[in-house]
Amino acid sequence: MRSTPASRVSPAEPIHLPPPYTLVRLRESGDAFAHACGIAPKCGAGTLVCVGRFDLAEFAVVLEPGEALSSARRAFYAGMVALTDALRAYAPPNKTVAIGWPDSVAIDGGLVGGGRMGWPSSARENEPPAWLVFGAMIRTVAMADQGPGVHPLASALDEEGFGEAGAVQVTESFARHLMRVVDRWQVDGFDSVARDYLSRIPRERQTVLRIDETGDLLTRRVGTGRVERCELVKALARPSWLDPKLGGPRT
Repeated sequence: MRSTPASRVSPAEPIHLPPPYTLVRLRESGDAFAHACGIAPKCGAGTLVCVGRFDLAEFAVVLEPGEALSSARRAFYAGMVALTDALRAYAPPNKTVAIGWPDSVAIDGGLVGGGRMGWPSSARENEPPAWLVFGAMIRTVAMADQGPGVHPLASALDEEGFGEAGAVQVTESFARHLMRVVDRWQVDGFDSVARDYLSRIPRERQTVLRIDETGDLLTRRVGTGRVERCELVKALARPSWLDPKLGGPRT
């Protein structure tokens, strides 16, 4: 990723990002993912957009892959590994941070958010896209008027004992971990990223999981010749964790 100049919106708790990131901050009403997709062509790789919300860690980062779109989408898995690594860094020892294929994140079974990915609508599958954007939302604070058990399938970091880990800490942690994951991909190949990702998915017994060169998930059942394919492109078209009406993770 390369760093490029970008405008900044200041007042808020400082966010410290390592090079090569360029920080763009939006006010609470902003949409980090949409904004990052909009400025990606001019701001370029390493631009990280975040929104100042008290209840959500919401951010999106611009990437510039050097391979065809059909395989470059696998960067989504790198983003999800970095996102869950960022949460693991603050998780209490007894908490399980898991991924629901391909895009949701749950802590001890409670949905806290997930990731999404965008690319230019004009991009061709067999050519490198001008940019990709990985975006994420993590619910950091449960709404005060909701008592325990109101939404048993949803959760938030404060309910899971994450202490002072709020939006700023999650964003900073994600940025650091994404650099490590991308570096590992470049040195050891995508298989190392895929292994990390797949280790975080709850799976059925007697199954073997693999991510192919286009990012599709292949599930082989031991003792049979049957292989099930889940297509990444179709799954990314509608984030499973996102409630469009709420503008945040489902409850």
